[in-house]
Amino acid sequence: MFENLSEKLNNIFRQLKGHGKLTEKNIEEGMKEVRMALLEADVHYKVVKKFVADIKERSLGREVMSSLTPGHQVIKIVNDELTRLMGSQHQDIDLSGPRPASVMLVGLQGSGKTTTAGKLAIILRQRGKKPFLVPADVYRPAAIDQLKKLAEQIGVPAFESTVDMDPVDICVEARTAAQRQGCDTLILDTAGRLHINEELMAELGRIKASVKPSDILLVADAMTGQDAVNIAKAFNDSLDIGGVILTKMDGDARGGAALSIKAITDKPIKFIGVGEKLSALESFHPDRMSSRILGMGDVLTFIEKTQSVVDEKKAVELEKKLRKSQFTLEDFRDQMVQIRKMGSITDLLGMIPGLGGNKQLKNLKVDENELVKIEAIINSMTPGERRKYTIINGNRRKRIAMGSGTSVQDINRLLKNYAQAMKLMKQINKGGMRGISRGMLPF
Repeated sequence: MFENLSEKLNNIFRQLKGHGKLTEKNIEEGMKEVRMALLEADVHYKVVKKFVADIKERSLGREVMSSLTPGHQVIKIVNDELTRLMGSQHQDIDLSGPRPASVMLVGLQGSGKTTTAGKLAIILRQRGKKPFLVPADVYRPAAIDQLKKLAEQIGVPAFESTVDMDPVDICVEARTAAQRQGCDTLILDTAGRLHINEELMAELGRIKASVKPSDILLVADAMTGQDAVNIAKAFNDSLDIGGVILTKMDGDARGGAALSIKAITDKPIKFIGVGEKLSALESFHPDRMSSRILGMGDVLTFIEKTQSVVDEKKAVELEKKLRKSQFTLEDFRDQMVQIRKMGSITDLLGMIPGLGGNKQLKNLKVDENELVKIEAIINSMTPGERRKYTIINGNRRKRIAMGSGTSVQDINRLLKNYAQAMKLMKQINKGGMRGISRGMLPF
């Protein structure tokens, strides 16, 4: 999402670091470019004006002018101010009050409320909660059925609402149904409209008054840019929302909504949607997002993603196999499946410090379909072939290609790369990096 903004800010910082000593003129020129970069990223003009003024004031202070590394100090100031702009620290969903707690999702049609309800249910269940999904959108065709199917898919109970019921009655009756089933958290999927109107706000107001939700979360589409900020302000003025969930943060949006919402509404972004998978909802951390924007990576999120999919016992077994050069194609497939569960490979690379702003990786787009193809190839092999790839002759390659819907050339490429990787692993086990160096030399 922030690729263009990150690139422009990094170019500006490179120029500032190029000056041995910063002057008021250098800083003034740099701040003009920062202002333009933020405006092009669709950040609200009032937010940009104050943000740049704050950075300039601090940059002209003693902490920069007397520093031995003034360019680096400016980057630190920008990082601090970006973090503060987005809310300083993570604010979690509010589940306080009597049980079952109620979380009310609001927003316009097409923002992704229903899918987000399912994603949020998964997160709450991972935290030890017992969520109960409530389909309260009786206007959009198939909205109720969609949420019920989602509930079935993820193994979470849902209220049996129908289109002829009143939305307020649905939410009230769902509380009793949740208590009967031993659930402690209601997720209310309310109706949206194509635009904000009095009828919508009045209905949401009645639901709020009747249910008294612990938290009201606006689900907004990050792709709409400044419209998302305006929508957030309108919903907040009417309902006093508790926070925002920004969806489609993995898309081509310029990022202005994420950088503007907190400053305009004084309400935090609590979660961000980073993909279509039901696992693709993340807690929003301003400090981590700031680091990613500035190309510094996001190690904490990377670790959290890893811990959520990696089985520690299997990881230890895998390490032993690697040390003994017993890493089979089956092990490779299993590891690839785990990595894919963590999300986009390109996004994961961006979380590693130093790689986010790397020019060589900037245009790198890992083809996820290629990973699917490799998995299909390995799945089409027999257990014996996965354990000992050297037995795969010409006839076997044809059979594997036919079974996986690929070509013999694809099979050859995979086996060649695997053989090279195993050769490299043996060199590491024999002599460390020195062994690798000797092995790569032609003599």
